[in-house]
Amino acid sequence: MIVRIFAILKKLKSIPVTLIAFMALTVMMASCTGSTSNHEKSGNMDWKLFRGNAGLSGYSSQQLPENPVLLWSYNGGARTVSSPVIDNGTTYWCDKRGLIKGVDLSGKLTFEYKLNTAVEATPMIHDSILYIGRIDGKMTALSLASKDTIWNYETMGQISASPNLGDFQQQQVIVFGSYDNNFYCIDSHSGKAINQFESGYYINGAAVLWKSSVLFGGCDSWLRVIDCQTGMPTDSLMLDAYIPASPAVMGNFCYVSDYTGNIYEIELENGKISRSRKMVTASSDNGSMVSVPALDPENLYYLADEQYLCSVDRRKGTQNWKFLLKGNTGESSPLVCNDKIIVCTKSGIISIHESATGNQLWEYDTGEQIVGSPAVIDGHFMILTAKGTLFCFGEKN
Repeated sequence: MIVRIFAILKKLKSIPVTLIAFMALTVMMASCTGSTSNHEKSGNMDWKLFRGNAGLSGYSSQQLPENPVLLWSYNGGARTVSSPVIDNGTTYWCDKRGLIKGVDLSGKLTFEYKLNTAVEATPMIHDSILYIGRIDGKMTALSLASKDTIWNYETMGQISASPNLGDFQQQQVIVFGSYDNNFYCIDSHSGKAINQFESGYYINGAAVLWKSSVLFGGCDSWLRVIDCQTGMPTDSLMLDAYIPASPAVMGNFCYVSDYTGNIYEIELENGKISRSRKMVTASSDNGSMVSVPALDPENLYYLADEQYLCSVDRRKGTQNWKFLLKGNTGESSPLVCNDKIIVCTKSGIISIHESATGNQLWEYDTGEQIVGSPAVIDGHFMILTAKGTLFCFGEKN
């Protein structure tokens, strides 16, 4: 369009060339900026999967609001253990009865769909399709535009974690584990199986993507590296206890915790584990670690002993700081946003901390239990409670 405008203006020989260039540039700037409304998307308005990215790192470059206030809350009316996901500014989740809801940035319900079966998993969204695992063992692909089920893929055990999405050999695939002890890789468009791998026990957490491999832990205590193109294992590592949560990856390093609270660092190379070490040692054998560590380029952040938010230097392996939170930490996982950390407790308290010091900058008590993890988009963050209440925080207008 700009080229055509410039050509037309150039035919007007009485107009200086410099003025022609200026007029074309003005048109170009106007076409790029356009007009915006209060809720028009001016930044990143998506948080399409659990933990924000395929590495499940819990890291976002989004800046949290400087002075967050509660903008609105929406009562979903049913209990859930899902974390919220966001597509184009609309927040989606599924409750335990199998009702999927979508609420827009004004707090208005804009989407509902009944699966008619129990659901515990967090959904994932890609290209206006919502993928979600179910307690009856099916992975469902649902069109958000038409509200139609595109396909169902049936396993023989419940699916409790979010799926992940990868591109392997120019093919988009959905990867997930099931309580039938199998890990599945299926075509995202057709729902047809590509390959699967049988593990030793239940697979409870989500899988993480790393290049052409996927990594996941299981209730048999093994962390496995699988080549998703072949479905064959390339490496594995046995931890001290079973692995209920998801791994987290940044660069060539994977971090995973076992149930007692040990956290391991695994270095990856050529589809294999080249080195491993225990980064954090559990304080006792009676722990119950079910949250996922969060990462930034230098540090690891995790919840410990059901009451602390901790930071460890990834290179040195030494603790940076330890902060006592209010109430039991539970299952929610911390999230790093640039130089700040947002964390939720099972007691219903949301807090924001400096990543460098752990100092608390902000706190809000929802009064409801929180087990899901936060979701962050431009200018807002969303918290979903176990009662099914969605809280939207942002800057005060």
